[in-house]
Amino acid sequence: MSYHSDGIAPHGGQLVNRIATPEQRQEFLSKADFLPRVQLDERAVSDLEMIAIGGFSPLTGFMNQEDYNRVVTEMRLANGTVWSIPVTLSVNEEVAAPLSEGGLIRLDNRAGQFIGVLELTQKYHYDKTREAIHVYRTNDSNHPGVKVLYNQGSVHLAGDVWLLEREPHALFPKYQVDPVESRHLFQEMGWKTVVGFQTRNPIHRAHEYIQKCALEIVDGLFLHPLVGATKEDDIPANVRMRCYEILMEKYYPHNRVLLAINPSAMRYAGPREAIFHALIRKNYGCTHFIVGRDHAGVGNYYGTYDAQHIFNEFKPEELGIVPMMFEHAFYCTRTQQMATSKTSPSLPEERIHLSGTKVREMLRRGELPPPQFSRPEVAAELARAMQIPVDTYDI
Repeated sequence: MSYHSDGIAPHGGQLVNRIATPEQRQEFLSKADFLPRVQLDERAVSDLEMIAIGGFSPLTGFMNQEDYNRVVTEMRLANGTVWSIPVTLSVNEEVAAPLSEGGLIRLDNRAGQFIGVLELTQKYHYDKTREAIHVYRTNDSNHPGVKVLYNQGSVHLAGDVWLLEREPHALFPKYQVDPVESRHLFQEMGWKTVVGFQTRNPIHRAHEYIQKCALEIVDGLFLHPLVGATKEDDIPANVRMRCYEILMEKYYPHNRVLLAINPSAMRYAGPREAIFHALIRKNYGCTHFIVGRDHAGVGNYYGTYDAQHIFNEFKPEELGIVPMMFEHAFYCTRTQQMATSKTSPSLPEERIHLSGTKVREMLRRGELPPPQFSRPEVAAELARAMQIPVDTYDI
């Protein structure tokens, strides 16, 4: 594992910064009305932001064809650096046709606001089915990641980007901690080893259990929920964040956990996204990364521990971050505590299995998860969000 002046080295060795300087911003603004425009969807806005703040280091822009092809087939950039998920800007033929390689493109959000600039170096077509099979391990359009892929444009625009200005997050400004800042905070807190945790769900007790197991080994926990684009049936980010706050207030040591948002969008790419999520946390300064059951999975597209097995395909020094593998955690009714099959003497019928999917299903049916499943205060918060009478649950 290599180290940097502010802790573990970022992926590729240097933390990328593609936020425009005041001088660059002024120059871009002066050209705004004369530049061709491309409107970004929610995922592309997140990708632009993550590139700019260094979360996707070593990427400095949207991938060219050589990088894209090698990432799709080999999980590496053209120079051999490990990278598992394509980060591309897709447009349809009509948008791409008038754009000239070598020129600047104005990037707008869905509200038509000027938020970034792309220096267009390449336009290229790509095979959507090929990407689906390699990246998502399926070409089934019911898979949420494949569905997004099939619905996007047929042309990729490649080149370096600049984010016009780093603005506070609309919903969670106090939790907007970029990689430069998280690295400084880890140093200030004296954390030499930090484990990152990825989630798109409210934290249930299985999550809490494996996080606290990890905390027995490392100095600090970086609780880093994803707040970018997710599936429509996922619990909204503001509800999830309140649940994390409750746990931080009542159930975690205050000096050993840092809560911050991850602006990324979910791909639901299972094993490949586990590698992607680990590299992102490496850029934020984490030395370790928790990989549990079915990481970034959806439906039955991936095996329970495929996201752990994929780490064996790379040399440890190529990843530069240590995966911490955990079995499926459950509540053991015999010992009356959280456990895994490694530590519990229980029979299958003595185990209450926990998952974010089960929480969502129960809430949609108007049911509240039991205390063995979620902390009572968290269940009550979810009930309020889902408009379930809270008095049906004893907190």
